[in-house]
Order: sequence, then structure tokens, then C-alpha cells
Amino acid sequence: MRRIDFGFVIFDFGLEGKTMDENDLRQRTKQFALRAMKLVAALPETAIGRTIGNQLVRSATSVGANYRAACRGRSKPEFVAKLGIVVEEADECGYWLELIIDGELLRRDLVEPLLNEANELTAIMVASHKTAQSSIEIQKSKIKNV
Repeated sequence: MRRIDFGFVIFDFGLEGKTMDENDLRQRTKQFALRAMKLVAALPETAIGRTIGNQLVRSATSVGANYRAACRGRSKPEFVAKLGIVVEEADECGYWLELIIDGELLRRDLVEPLLNEANELTAIMVASHKTAQSSIEIQKSKIKNV
């Protein structure tokens, strides 16, 4: 079971029995962006390749940048808002990677590992977002009941 402490929430998930902390996830999102950049460099130099490549680079680099911003959040609502952006961007990466595969811009075996990582990051961030949002709602209900 993996445990991530985002300061406001703790998120557990299974992966090789190791513990992942905020810095591990920062590194993972950074490596994701770097891998996406390398994949984009291999795309064909066509209008389609450039367009999809630009979109993929923008969304892949946004995942790590917004995750870092979320970790620096000054409040739970700010953390949740930034994490929501991370979810959207990670999911968008999956879309562009699927287009690269389905459009036969690159071989499936070259793209699938990055697509799998995009899907894993999306799942991690969705679960974290839900946990953080739930934490805010619980806190609000406690305040109302006082």
C-alpha cells in the first residue's frame, strides 16, 4: 500500500509495497513531462504531428507544474482547486496519446507506456482530489454543527 501525505490529505494506493511521498510524486510528474517531450520529438513533422505534439507537451508539463503549485497551496480549497487542474491535464494527456496511437503517428508499443503512466497519474490525482474535497466538506459540516 502506498501512502502520500499532501499536507491536507493522506492518500494510500498499492504499488510494489513501497511508500511514495510528495517528493516522489513531484519527481514522477516531472519524469512524465520529460518522457512526453521525448515522444513529441519523435512525432512526424507534419501539421498534425506538430499540433498534437504541442498540445501533449503543454498538458504533460502542466501536470507537474500544477501538482507543485497544489503542494504549495495556502489552504485546503486552493489545494483542491490546483489538484483539479492536475486531474484535467493528466486526463488530457491520455487523450492526445490515444490520438497518436489511433492516428498511427507512432507505433503503439512506443506510446503505450506513457499512456499507462498518464492513466495512473490521472487515477492517483482523482482519488486525491476526492479525498481532499471530502475533507473540506467534513470540516464544513463540523463547523455548522458547532
